[in-house]
Amino acid sequence: MNKISKLDFKDQRIYVGMDIHKKSWSISILTDNFEHKTFTQPPNVEVLVNYLKRNFPGGSYKSVYEAGYFGFWIHDRLQEHGVQCLVVNPADVPTKDKERRSKTDRVDCRKLARSLRSGEIDSIYVPSRPKVEDRSLIRTRHSMVRKQTRCKNQIKSILQFYGIQVPEELANGHWSKRFVSWIEAIRMERASGNFALKVHLEELNNMRKIIADITRSIRSLANSEEYRQNVHLLKTLPGISTLTAMTLLTELYEISRFKNLDKLCSYIGLIPDTDSSGETERKTGITKRRNAQLRGILIESSWVAVRKDPALLMTFNTLCKKMPKTNAIVRIARKLLNRIRYVLKTQQEYVLAVVQ
Repeated sequence: MNKISKLDFKDQRIYVGMDIHKKSWSISILTDNFEHKTFTQPPNVEVLVNYLKRNFPGGSYKSVYEAGYFGFWIHDRLQEHGVQCLVVNPADVPTKDKERRSKTDRVDCRKLARSLRSGEIDSIYVPSRPKVEDRSLIRTRHSMVRKQTRCKNQIKSILQFYGIQVPEELANGHWSKRFVSWIEAIRMERASGNFALKVHLEELNNMRKIIADITRSIRSLANSEEYRQNVHLLKTLPGISTLTAMTLLTELYEISRFKNLDKLCSYIGLIPDTDSSGETERKTGITKRRNAQLRGILIESSWVAVRKDPALLMTFNTLCKKMPKTNAIVRIARKLLNRIRYVLKTQQEYVLAVVQ
């Protein structure tokens, strides 16, 4: 009788589903034929790798976790240790009704491992660490702009609350230096009121300084060798500024990863949702699944583009005869996106009024 003295899982696939949390990870391990174990471990990549190599030496490891709070560093670390890793959109994981109603960490990690083994899930695109850091700079500016807008609204609310009317000559000042100076000169009846308004003004001035510093940093990055050429090409398109170009480049990463325009539009969210049953098919409006950063700036850029590009203006006017302007501008955004794709793929400048 032959005895096996050494474990060897060569050419055998091991599937690992991970439900990631800050203080612990729930792990479920499957093979092609059975479920090995579901357990909880410390939030450490090396602990998981050591467990796999100790219990399944020589095996082919494949793992998966949901995209979210923890970014991509777990993916990168597992790949370095020879463990193939997928990062998936949580909305794309097949879920039974029972799992949806009784949701636990153990259920989630087993569901991921099961879907991984059956090949029912696809990984999202995982960018390199430098690309992620560049993207974070652009997203930080967008975040700071939103905070600045909130601060401005708070100041306006204070003025409205106390019945302080903005002078007619400053009503359209759009937070100019003169308008801010007028607010700074306002004196409330008590020191407490003055201090409250002063705090909001100091926050606004601080936000403005932060945004200016970030903008300078983005312009410096746009002028680097990595981005300079593509930024120049994109700026030949109507409605595309340096900031818009950098948002596009850091969110899309590589335009070649999209096989066609439809795939690109789907990623950004410039397609309608459909509700189809039998012979009935109903469009439910623009999809809620989107890249919020890209769809927003493309719509904004399209409003500028229709004023500068005769071809887009002609198309926009034709569309407005059939539908509301807000619907028409979405179709213009698709056309603008097609021009962006063309410019980046061919590395050629855009020629105004030439339809690509």
